[in-house]
Amino acid sequence: MRVFILAGEPSGDKLGGALMAGLKSLQPGVHFDGIGGPQMQAEGLSSRFDMSELSVMGLAEILPKYRHLKRRIAETVQAVVDQRPDALITIDSPDFSLRVARGVKAASDIRCVHYVAPTVWAWRAGRAQKMARSIDHVLALFPFEPPLMQAAGMDCDFVGHPVVAEPVATDAEVLAFRTEAGLGDAPILLVLPGSRKGEVARLSERFGQAITVALAQRPDLCVVVPAAAPVAEMVQRAIKDWPCAPLLLDPRGQSLEAANRQKRAAFRAADVALAASGTVSLELAAASTPMVIAYDMSWLSRQIISRMLLVDTVTLVNLVSDTRAVPEFIGAKCQAVPIGREIVRVLADPTAQESAMALSMERLGQGGEAPGLRAARAVLDRL
Repeated sequence: MRVFILAGEPSGDKLGGALMAGLKSLQPGVHFDGIGGPQMQAEGLSSRFDMSELSVMGLAEILPKYRHLKRRIAETVQAVVDQRPDALITIDSPDFSLRVARGVKAASDIRCVHYVAPTVWAWRAGRAQKMARSIDHVLALFPFEPPLMQAAGMDCDFVGHPVVAEPVATDAEVLAFRTEAGLGDAPILLVLPGSRKGEVARLSERFGQAITVALAQRPDLCVVVPAAAPVAEMVQRAIKDWPCAPLLLDPRGQSLEAANRQKRAAFRAADVALAASGTVSLELAAASTPMVIAYDMSWLSRQIISRMLLVDTVTLVNLVSDTRAVPEFIGAKCQAVPIGREIVRVLADPTAQESAMALSMERLGQGGEAPGLRAARAVLDRL
């Protein structure tokens, strides 16, 4: 069996790695080709080019890189058509993935599977119908998505979210992390300014200002900053201007296993987190770490997207739990002073988030079959 698989950002690489492991366990001898990061490469993928080329988010942010992306799309389409795999599996990154699928369908009858349903419940509902022209099968992370995809004419399976299958740091690992970092019993503020360069560029200064506000009320806070590998150097430069001495968790120079172990320990050790909007909110929920979510984008993207939103929250914990327990500061509301004050408030009383985080994990499949294996089984069952 031959599978062409591609991902364009760290969260997609994580999904792809788990899916590949599942396919290998169910279909020994499966051969992979495509584009991916370290976790997919650890499962045997030799990436055709660096996945970081595709880590672009926001309408305005894509425009300067459009020609390069278009060239990569054409190269990838041709590679898939030439190889004629049993399936093309595209993972998230719709600006790249779905264009590749469209080109492949125009030139062949190769089965196209897309992992991560588009957020039609949040904005641009018409994307499902448009996607159905080139996608045969969708693997959904959230239990409320299959009816929306099926209504548009695609097969769709809820396979669970991979966050529920990931290990959580033990008490011993948390103690070891605190001891090695010299943090003692001090309260920890975890700061996560994003995994894309654009996010770090837009958010790091405001996050630093918000920390200033929080430290004015809680000078005992220790700030820990886990950096994603593609932006580690950028984060390292950005935090030099922050009003404290943050502990940077830099994955560069570490094995993937060691970096993940350190990150898990930091997530569980933290008393509160300030994070960019995205999958990281579910990772924090899995570690039972209360959070404040903040995010902004370019002025043009903000104006367009704000007029198209169909929901009143973009935080995944809020959406999955059907609560509004996690405070968020999005777009024009992404301001340092209210963010800093909310960090202190959540630190003082995190109880409102505890049930929402637990409910989110339950609804995403915690305690069941690993999502990567469920996704692999769904792919094979519908071939």
